[in-house]
Amino acid sequence: MSECTSQELSAPMVLVLFGATGDLTRRKVFPAVFNLFRAGRLPREFVVLGAGRTDLDQAEFQDRMRRSLEESSLFEQALWDRIADRIDYVRVDQDDPAGFKGLAVRLRKHLAAMEGGGNALFYLAVPPTAYGPIASGLGRAGLSREHEGGNGEVRLVVEKPFGRDLATARELDREIHGHFREHQVFRIDHYMAKETVQNILMFRFANAMFEPLWNRSYIESVEITAAESLGVEHRAGYYDQAGVLRDMFQNHMMMLLSLCAMEPPSIYEPERVRDEKSKLFRALRPFPVDDLDNHLALGQYVSGSVAGARVPGYRDEPGVAEDSLTPTYARMKVFVDNWRWQGVPFYITSGKRLQEKRTEIVVRFKEVPCSMFRDILGEHISTNRLVLGIQPDEVVDLSFQAKVPGSQMCLRTVNMHFDYAREQKSPVLGGYEKVLLDCMLGDQTLFWRQDAVELCWGFLTPILEECDCPDRGKRLHRYKAGSPGPE
Repeated sequence: MSECTSQELSAPMVLVLFGATGDLTRRKVFPAVFNLFRAGRLPREFVVLGAGRTDLDQAEFQDRMRRSLEESSLFEQALWDRIADRIDYVRVDQDDPAGFKGLAVRLRKHLAAMEGGGNALFYLAVPPTAYGPIASGLGRAGLSREHEGGNGEVRLVVEKPFGRDLATARELDREIHGHFREHQVFRIDHYMAKETVQNILMFRFANAMFEPLWNRSYIESVEITAAESLGVEHRAGYYDQAGVLRDMFQNHMMMLLSLCAMEPPSIYEPERVRDEKSKLFRALRPFPVDDLDNHLALGQYVSGSVAGARVPGYRDEPGVAEDSLTPTYARMKVFVDNWRWQGVPFYITSGKRLQEKRTEIVVRFKEVPCSMFRDILGEHISTNRLVLGIQPDEVVDLSFQAKVPGSQMCLRTVNMHFDYAREQKSPVLGGYEKVLLDCMLGDQTLFWRQDAVELCWGFLTPILEECDCPDRGKRLHRYKAGSPGPE
């Protein structure tokens, strides 16, 4: 086995969590920090500084974080005793400059106590409307400038969505870049942190047997699916304004497409990898909005049964308008106009309240050009199929044809199967843990660059404008919760 290398965090770090009293911090972000602490992946000198509108003292905030660990079954008293004193809190209102000045005082106090100073990582676990005001508040308080005023390296982490369309994405970029430079901005996509997703590039470019076949000469089609059995849950307020195209396609699905179809960079280095992704997005064929029905299907779930339990329809979910026309399902046919992929359809599908939770990429190879077995087996032989399972099962399956044992000439489909969980001996970091670690290390390979954000919005915005028109209800196909989707 080849030796592998991993970067170690040595520089002291203060993680400033905006939205520290919110749901995302409680369910995801702080438990991920605790897991990194448990795994020994955090710097020796490390502080979590919560920032929120709620008026709390340090002890009250520590108690909230303790309860978040208890809720997620991660709490360990011995580890808590070691991390509790590293947790602090300061009240910050994004509309009040005084709050950012108070944050600056507290942050610099922690940095000054660290040996040789430290770096600051601002994580915005807040609604997207707050990204711009917080970035501006940090800039006006002098907290965005690196290597001055007590700051070391400074990074800003934002969750999706990055705008609602091309115009709002550009406006958000102007707000953020008014104070932060591009190398400081980390736009998170948690799908990219999944082991199987990261392995797509390894699979394609580290194996001589697959890359020569990875083109229009041998591949019939590529299917990228992200199906969810859950409904909108606690996100109805956001989701009813966004819909599946803004929620899933602009980010997760486009990024999976780029990994499947991008050209190999000359070396595995963050900017070169991101260059190739952007090159792929530039090659997307403009969507034929005048022929929408042959390239896009939209749906919305009605009441049904998931895993044996009755569930309400989308319009009956709390927080959803009773006459909502927001799509919860989309299936799109996309083409890439370049030498490698000309004419190969990419079918991209995502939806909520479907039959099962399943994210996978299916590569269907072409039939053999001439069947020597046509007199005994017929003209058509089942094609080879490669499945890259991302969740819940992280697997690679390759199906091919073999003879059925016996005297007759019959074919059967057999599988070669690789299971990540079975082969993995050491604990695997979760998505939030992985992206947090990369943010601290300054590794932007898995993160969105602004040009890619704008290219994807530029591709999707004409579709959104056409689908957001008053008669969009005619295009919305109903499907039962727990079904595979619309007919």
